[in-house]
Amino acid sequence: MSFWGYLVDQRQHLLTDAFQHVSAVVQCMAIATLLGVAIAVLTFRSDWAGNLAIASTATVLTIPSLALIGLLIPVVGLGVPPTVITLVLYGLLPVVRNAIVGLRGVDPALVDAAKGIGMSRTARMLRVELALAWPPVLTGIRVATQMLMGIAAIAAYASGPGLGNEIFRGIASLGSANAINQVLAGTLGIVVLALLLDALLALVGRLTIPRGIRV
Repeated sequence: MSFWGYLVDQRQHLLTDAFQHVSAVVQCMAIATLLGVAIAVLTFRSDWAGNLAIASTATVLTIPSLALIGLLIPVVGLGVPPTVITLVLYGLLPVVRNAIVGLRGVDPALVDAAKGIGMSRTARMLRVELALAWPPVLTGIRVATQMLMGIAAIAAYASGPGLGNEIFRGIASLGSANAINQVLAGTLGIVVLALLLDALLALVGRLTIPRGIRV
């Protein structure tokens, strides 16, 4: 069967896997963003605390994703739990690092001016510091999202959702008629979805970042 014929024949199954893949990445990226920004807000004012936060989240990237998933399986089982934990942990570093850099780069005079007009500490953080740090934070989100799109494929090893299942099925059946088609469908699907998600995040940046502070 040709590759195009395989796509047509398996379109419903591929669309389901693609939806699950994107859904897993987006949801885990949302959790990683909330956690990462919270960690940055708590640590950016202290050099040692900020550096410790960056170093701690960077340590996760030294662990091969397949090994991390394998270590999690005896603890949380197969399926969604090891997938979510792995993706969230891997998504933290770009967000934490960029959020800390962005928050440290805010002009103190602007923060003092906001304080001078009576804004509370929470309001200053939300409306001044995080608002000005949003461009680098969004860059971190974009980098992490692209990374997680690939790592999510490894989750199929733990019976996780997504297009990785298509790749693993193809590898497991190498020599069969559709093995190459399965690997290609899963791989190209992930690439296309990653490009679409990045384009969507770029659009979010255009809509949410004022022209004057775009990088």
